[in-house]
Amino acid sequence: MSEEFEQIETLIDNLSKEDFKSEVLEDYRIACVSRNCSLIGRKEVLTGKAKFGIFGDGKEIAQIALSKYFNDGDWRSGYYRDQTMMFALGLCTPNQWFAQLYAHADVTLEPHSAGRQMGGHFATRSIDENGEWNDLTKMKNTSADISPTAGQMSRALGLGLASKHYRNDEGLKGKNKFSNKGNEVVFVTIGDASTSEGPFWETMNATAVLQVPMVLSVWDDGYGISVPKEYQTTKASISEALSGFAYEEGKGGMHIYKTKGWDYAHLIETYAKAVAQTRKTHIPCMVHVEEITQPQGHSTSGSHERYKDEVRLQFEKEFDGLIKMKEWIISSGLATAEEIENIEKDGKDVASISKREAWKAFSGEIKNEIQEVAAYFDRIAGSSSKPAEINDVKVDLLSTLDPVRKDVMKAMKQVLRLTRFEASEARNQLITWKNNIDVVNEDRYCSHLYSESQYAATNITEVPAEFSGETENIPGYQILNKIFDHHLEHMPELCAFGEDVGHIGDVNQAFAGLQEKYGKYRVFDTGIRENTIIGQGIGMALRGLRPIAEIQYLDYLLYGLQPLSDDLATLQYRTKGGQKAPLIVRTRGHRLEGIWHTGSPMSLMLGSLRGMYICVPRNMVQAAGMYNTLLKSDEPAIVVECLNGYRIREHMPSNVTEFTVPLGQVETVRYGSDITVVSYGSTLRVVEEAAEKLAELEIDVEIIDVQTLLPFDAHQNIVESLKQTGKILFVDEDVPGGATAYMYQEVMEKQNGYYYQDMPAQTLAAKPNRGAYGSDGDYFTKPSVDDIIEKIYDMMSDDDPASYPTLY
Repeated sequence: MSEEFEQIETLIDNLSKEDFKSEVLEDYRIACVSRNCSLIGRKEVLTGKAKFGIFGDGKEIAQIALSKYFNDGDWRSGYYRDQTMMFALGLCTPNQWFAQLYAHADVTLEPHSAGRQMGGHFATRSIDENGEWNDLTKMKNTSADISPTAGQMSRALGLGLASKHYRNDEGLKGKNKFSNKGNEVVFVTIGDASTSEGPFWETMNATAVLQVPMVLSVWDDGYGISVPKEYQTTKASISEALSGFAYEEGKGGMHIYKTKGWDYAHLIETYAKAVAQTRKTHIPCMVHVEEITQPQGHSTSGSHERYKDEVRLQFEKEFDGLIKMKEWIISSGLATAEEIENIEKDGKDVASISKREAWKAFSGEIKNEIQEVAAYFDRIAGSSSKPAEINDVKVDLLSTLDPVRKDVMKAMKQVLRLTRFEASEARNQLITWKNNIDVVNEDRYCSHLYSESQYAATNITEVPAEFSGETENIPGYQILNKIFDHHLEHMPELCAFGEDVGHIGDVNQAFAGLQEKYGKYRVFDTGIRENTIIGQGIGMALRGLRPIAEIQYLDYLLYGLQPLSDDLATLQYRTKGGQKAPLIVRTRGHRLEGIWHTGSPMSLMLGSLRGMYICVPRNMVQAAGMYNTLLKSDEPAIVVECLNGYRIREHMPSNVTEFTVPLGQVETVRYGSDITVVSYGSTLRVVEEAAEKLAELEIDVEIIDVQTLLPFDAHQNIVESLKQTGKILFVDEDVPGGATAYMYQEVMEKQNGYYYQDMPAQTLAAKPNRGAYGSDGDYFTKPSVDDIIEKIYDMMSDDDPASYPTLY
C-alpha cells in the first residue's frame, strides 16, 4: 500500500492491514445502504406512502469519516440530512429510518420521535420511562432535531459549554452520569446555505468567545435549494467568510479546516486531527466540507435539474462520493470490482428489506384496526335500516390504497352518524371501541407536551409561606437574592447567566455578590445575544445542569423566541418523553414607561410556548415561591418578574427558601361580593388600588391573581367566584384580544362561566399601540386606576343604574 493508505490506517484506531480493509469495506457498505434508503425513500414519497422527504444522499462519505471520532458521551446537534452518520454510529437502523418516514407512532419501532417528526429528525433517549436520567456518558447522544434552518446552532453552544463546566467546576465532579471530566465534544452539522441565518453567526461568535468544544461540519453542496452560494455567502465560501475567526494564540478564535466531500482519505485525516485537538483543548473548530453532491436535489418537492446547469450536473455525477470511494478502493487494491459489486448489491438488499419490514409493521397495525371496525360495521348493518349505506362505507374503507388511521376514524364516524337514530348492541360496542381508541390515539399523537414524570411541576408538593411576627420587611430583590444564594449552595448543578448577571449581579441586583461567592462557572455574564442565551440554557439543561437564563427585559425575548418555541417548548413532545431540558428563563416586564420597555407580549408567548410554564408573579415573594417549585421539577418555564417591583418592600417568609407556589392554581387576594376581577403581575397592584377606591363607591370587588398563565386555573376556581358575584372583568396590559381574551375563553368556555353571568363578561387591556414615553404615556395607554374604576362602575351601572348613576 502507498504511504497515504498507511497514514490513514494509523488514524483509524491503528488497525492491522486486514482489519483496515474490513473497516473500509464496511464503511462503503454503510454508504451504499444509506444511498439506497434515500433512493427508495424518494419513491415512497412520490407513491404517497410517505408525505415528504429530505434525504442525506451525497453526504455519505463525509459523515462516515466524522462518525469514527464520535465517542460515548459526545453529543450531536444536527441537520436533517445526517442519516449516514446515524447509521454509522448505530443510533438509527434502516428499519427505524423507514418507520420515521412512514410516521409510525410506536416509540419502540421509531424511538427518535414516535412518528411525530418527518424523516431525518433524530434523537437519542436521555431519560427512561419514569423520567429518570440515563447514564449519558455510556451512550452516543443526539439532541432532538428541529426543521428550522440553523435552529440546531443555538442549543449546540450549551451542549458544548456543559463540557467546559464539567471539566472546570469542582462542584460538578460527582456528576458522573453526565460527563467524563468534560472530555465530550458536541458535533454540529449544517448545510452551507443555512450559515446565512442569524443564529449561525451568533453561535459562532459565542462559541469562539467561550472556547467550547464544538466540531462544526458545514456540508457545502453549492446551493440553498435553487439559490447558488455566491448569493448566500460572502466570497461564496463560509470558511473564507469566517477567516477572521481563525484561532490565534492569546487571542482565541477557532480552528478552520477545508476538505472535499468525496475524498475519503482526506476526510479521515481532517476529522482525526480536528476532533482530537478540540477534545483536548476545548478550542472549537469548523470543518468546511466542499464539493458535496446532492444526487436527488433538495427534497421530494422538486427536481434539481430545474436550476443546475449541465456542467454542474455532470460534476455531481463524476464526483459523487460513492463513485470516488469505489474508485479509491479498487485502485488501492483493497477490493476487486466484483467484491464492490457484491457490497453494492447488499446495500440495495438491506434497504429494500428494511423498507418492506417497516411498511409491514406500520400498515399491519392499521389493517388490524380496519378489520376490527369492518366487523362492527357488519354487525351494525344486520339490524340497521341502512345496510347498503353502511356496506358502502365498509367497501370504501377496505379498498383504500395505503390507508392511514384517519381513514379508519372517518369511516367509523360516518357509520355512527348514519345510525344516530338507531340503538343496537353492536353500535354500542363500536362506540366503546371508539372511546378506547381515542385514548390510544391521544397518547400516540398528543401526549408528553408537558412532563408525565413524578417530577412534573404540577406534582410538586405545596409548602405554604410562613410569616412570623419578626418577619423581615425588605426590598423584593433581596428576597430573590436570598433564595438564589440558598439554591446555588445546595445545587451544584445550578448556574445562572445573562447580560450583566455575573459581575454586577444583574441590573436589579437579585444575584448581587453571588459570582464572588460561587465563582464564574455558577454565575456569569454573557454578551448581548438573546437567541444563544436561550440556546445555551437548552443545551446545558439537556446535559443535566440546571440553568437559569436571564433575558434582561421581556421586550427582548423576541430575539430568543425561536429556540424557545421551536426547540424547548416542543422537546418533550417531539421525543415522546425521551429528552428533557428543565431550563428556567428569568425575565422582567410590565414596566409602564416607554415603547421598548412597555411591552407585555403575553399573548405572543401563550401562542408560541405551549409545553412551557408561564409564571406571572405579582411580587417577589410570589416569584421566589415559583422558583422554589420549578427547581424541584423537571420542566422548562419562563418567570416574568415585575420590573417596577424590585424596590418595593415585602415581608419575607420565615421559610423563604422552602415554601412553594403551586403552579396552575389561582389565589384570591381580596374577597368581595359585587364583581370578580381577574388579573396578574404588575397590573394586579393597580387593580388592588382601584378596588380600594371602588369600595368608597360602595362596590365590593373580589380580586383573583391567576399566578400562572400556563397552566391556567387547573382547578377551575375562578368560576366559583363568578357564581357568587355574577359579574367578571379580565384585566391586564397585553394588547386587546391578547391574554385577556385567552383568560376569557378559559373561564367562559372551559369552565362554563357563561351560565353564571348576570351580564356579559368584559375585558380591559392596553391600547393596541405601545406606550409613549413618560408618565403620561403610561396613563393614556395602559389600564390605570381610573380606567379600572370607570370600567367596573359602568358594569355596575348597566346592571343597576339607579344605584350607580352615570359618572360622566
